[in-house]
Amino acid sequence: MSHLIPIAANFVAISVLVFGIYFPRHRHRDMVVAYLGINAGVLAIAAVLSSVNASVGLGIGLFGVLSIIRLRSDELDQRQVAYYFASLAIGLLGGTKVDDYGVTLALMGMLLAAFWFGDHPRLLGRYRVQVLTLDRAFVDERQLVAHLTNLLGGEVRGVSIRRVDLVNDTTNVEVRFQAVERRAGVGAEAQLTVPAAKATW
Repeated sequence: MSHLIPIAANFVAISVLVFGIYFPRHRHRDMVVAYLGINAGVLAIAAVLSSVNASVGLGIGLFGVLSIIRLRSDELDQRQVAYYFASLAIGLLGGTKVDDYGVTLALMGMLLAAFWFGDHPRLLGRYRVQVLTLDRAFVDERQLVAHLTNLLGGEVRGVSIRRVDLVNDTTNVEVRFQAVERRAGVGAEAQLTVPAAKATW
């Protein structure tokens, strides 16, 4: 009966993670299904392994196999990977039998607190990562940085050139920059609008 406590805590924790933190901030419905499904699956498998006294190595191996299968099936950004592993970890914590369930609850709470704080919109909110295809071929990084500074209206912190096409005169680049704070009285037409289809936040 006591094992129902971490199982119930798992469903509370994954609900907070998905519906209280992830979805209100990112609005990605497909990932909600993925996080809930993988959490429930790992919880069930961990509970079965605990009931038959399976070795810890077997459980860790299964954890790794599930991770590889999921990560190879789709391209995820770093934030989605982090939430994905959090849902795995919460399910594993909820399904594993331990002597002190207070530790399990504390670890779940620690995960939720880490994601609430680490993924908060106000934490380093002016820093951006964006992938751009420019209509010029840049082979000089200094010229590229100067062009991106004028284009984005912010301070470029790092540039990674992915591809330079000298035939079609284009450059594909990943840029990390710090956006400039908006000043009062500046018209909306002077503000930078970044195309959402080309941005990776």
